[in-house]
Amino acid sequence: MAKKQEIDARHYDVILAPHITEKATLLSEFNAVVFKVARDATKPQVKEAIEAIYDRKVKGVNILVQKGKSKRWKGRPYSRTDVKKAIVTLVDGQDPIDITSGI
Repeated sequence: MAKKQEIDARHYDVILAPHITEKATLLSEFNAVVFKVARDATKPQVKEAIEAIYDRKVKGVNILVQKGKSKRWKGRPYSRTDVKKAIVTLVDGQDPIDITSGI
C-alpha cells in the first residue's frame, strides 16, 4: 500500500467520476483505471489525488481531452462540452481500485 496521505477537499475537486466503458474495463486487466477529471487538472495533481483517496501507489498517469460533439437542436448548432480523462496505471502487485463499490 502507498503511504497514507492527508485527504484534502481539493483532491475531490480533481477527480470527478470513474469513466466506465468497454475500453476502460479492458484496461483494468493491465492495472489501469480511467477517471473523468477537472479541465484544469495536471498529471501530478491527479497522481496525488488518487494516492490520497484510494491509498494506492500510482505508476503513471496519461491524460487526454475528448472533444465535445457538434450537435443540432431545433435546427440550431451547438457543441457539447469537452471532457478531460485520466488513465491511471497502478504499480504491479497492488489490489485494483474497485470503482463499482458504493454504487
